Amino acid sequence: MNLRIPGPTPCPEEVLAAGAKQMMNHRGPEFAQILRRVTDGLNWVFGSSTDVLSFTTSGTGGLEVAIVNTLSPGDRVLSVSIGSFGDRIKSIAKTYGADVVSYALEWGEAADPAVVGKMLDDDASIKAVLVTHNETSTGVTNPLEAIAKEVRARDRLIIVDAVSSMSSIPCPVERWDLDVVVSGSQKGWMVPPGLAFVYMGERAWKANADAKMPRFYFDAAKARDSLEKLQNPWTPAMSIYYAMDKAFELIRAEGLEGVFTRHEAIASYTRQRVKGLGLKLVPVNEQFASNTVTAVWWPDGVDGKAISKRAREEHGIVLGGGQGKLDGKIFRVGHLGWVQQHEVAEALDIVEKLLAEATASA
Repeated sequence: MNLRIPGPTPCPEEVLAAGAKQMMNHRGPEFAQILRRVTDGLNWVFGSSTDVLSFTTSGTGGLEVAIVNTLSPGDRVLSVSIGSFGDRIKSIAKTYGADVVSYALEWGEAADPAVVGKMLDDDASIKAVLVTHNETSTGVTNPLEAIAKEVRARDRLIIVDAVSSMSSIPCPVERWDLDVVVSGSQKGWMVPPGLAFVYMGERAWKANADAKMPRFYFDAAKARDSLEKLQNPWTPAMSIYYAMDKAFELIRAEGLEGVFTRHEAIASYTRQRVKGLGLKLVPVNEQFASNTVTAVWWPDGVDGKAISKRAREEHGIVLGGGQGKLDGKIFRVGHLGWVQQHEVAEALDIVEKLLAEATASA
């Protein structure tokens, strides 16, 4: 099976084997060593001089951690949404009682940092900005560094969904002066689902001291205090930590720059190949096209769902579909984590073949 969705992503055999190891005492010295190594690896990839926290949950759970540990009901926040996952973090904030102001763009567009700055200038009551770094529903990567500069210049918090970017494309949390950044194990980390990673900077911890949104399992202060003892506050997904421990060996062997360069090269190949088929990319401006997933419009008059079904059932190629209002209108090719160009080429060969057959029979 050639799994070409933007997560969960394929895992190397040695990572899967590591995750199959026998259980151990999650409060004993052996697991403490694993937790320390994994945390050190997270700090390295995030670019953090303080410990990144890990929670047994999905990426969405990590986003909830970010919201409830820094905000109070009634806090005014600016949601920058360019797709399905931007809408998701906005929904989490609303669910917990935040007063959300929206900067919502057409799906396929990237956010304009100047607009973010102006909206903050026009509303001094906005406490935090919610932004998705890499929007997998549309294959667009926001200009996060530039957005963060606008937020920093106005001394507000910036809370970042980096679930599908961290470990695949650059997102240095301290260099870009970010406050809260979230990722998830099932994306570029080459590991099964089950862990979310949350960076909280100094300003975020100051906000945490006053935050009044309810939390128990997702209490970041409890996680931080437990990590100081090299433990988790609750029973962790131990198998995923085993897998992460092995995955970091592979990431370190390739080197972060090597990882970023490989993703950039495969993404460039994918976009050029798609355009060579006469297909149109979903990103309005290719400058902001993602290096982790390529989103492509199905041609008019073609049953994209039928083609995706044939690709899966007849050829073992699993494409990502469209989400929300893009359902049935686009397909997505995931190329993050443990991926090589020939795997993408194989998938696009089948897309080309099935499109030709569909066009011929139309």
